[in-house]
Amino acid sequence: MIIRKLQAENFRNLQRVELAAHPRLNYLYGANGAGKTSILESMVVLARGRSFRTTQTAELIGPDSGTFRVFALAEAENGAVQRLGLERSGKRWRGRRNGEDLSQLSQLTRSLPLVLMEPDSHLLISGPPEVRRRYVDWGMFHVEPGFLETWRNLARALKQRNAALRGNQANMLDSLDAVMAQHAELLSKHRHHHTEIIARNLQPMLAAVNSGLPDIAVRYQRGWSGGDYLDALRANRVRDIERGMTLSGPHRADLEFTCGDVPARSLLSRGEQKVLAAALLLTQAELLVSTGEKPVILLDDLASEFDRFHFDSVLQRALTIGCQVWVSGTQEEHPAGACSVFHVEQGRVREVI
Repeated sequence: MIIRKLQAENFRNLQRVELAAHPRLNYLYGANGAGKTSILESMVVLARGRSFRTTQTAELIGPDSGTFRVFALAEAENGAVQRLGLERSGKRWRGRRNGEDLSQLSQLTRSLPLVLMEPDSHLLISGPPEVRRRYVDWGMFHVEPGFLETWRNLARALKQRNAALRGNQANMLDSLDAVMAQHAELLSKHRHHHTEIIARNLQPMLAAVNSGLPDIAVRYQRGWSGGDYLDALRANRVRDIERGMTLSGPHRADLEFTCGDVPARSLLSRGEQKVLAAALLLTQAELLVSTGEKPVILLDDLASEFDRFHFDSVLQRALTIGCQVWVSGTQEEHPAGACSVFHVEQGRVREVI
């Protein structure tokens, strides 16, 4: 996927921004607070329906009205053009694709796959398990057709089971456990398979970005111990009733990164964790490309995250994958090869080359 044209209106400090993007590389530079990250953020919000910087929609809406709008003209690998738009006002949103209203935001996500690397990407290594679950699930969403339905079915069953636990409705648990176990086993199987693929491709990617890191093992922890999940639910039922929630399952799953027998989060420095996170994100981008679909790669404030050597290595590898790449930074750069460079100042954008 390539973004040919991007528009953002009343999005944070971007009063009205419109730019024609380069299919290979787009570099945005300007002072802190100029609006560089907001431009990348607008693409993320368009594609995912949520920001990577805040959970509060009100923070995304600029001062000119109570609504922000983001539009992208995107081109798929087969040359098909898609017109994607998102309008958000308070809790109300309106998504459109090629002039038609969408019923679910996930339809935009599937239309515009994005891989995002930003200053908090090291949390993929050292942050809470939910960050790593989102990482795996993003890959599953784009490569496994039935993933979203399975994930939703499990989330629904989990919500119903927790309600039954809190309401002391023990007579409902047998049927709920059977339904939940069915979806949990399938989701766990898909996640485990996807993790194995990531693990096989991670070491070559670490070498490609000149990480200097030792071999990193990646293992999927499914979120429960023992055998079948149904047996685990039954064995832990008394405990779950006491706590009023389901304490084990795919919603507690995690990825484990280790160097030998030592957890990577304990051994690696913050800078090394960022390099590992970059390799993990680029690995997932490469896997998606292998299925015939190229995501857009966003590298926010890359120069502040890496020294010059690793900056060049990560950027070059991202370009080698063959995806459209967007980079933001505070210093003016003129990267080698075909590209567009934009200066961002006080919410306004001017193309330099």
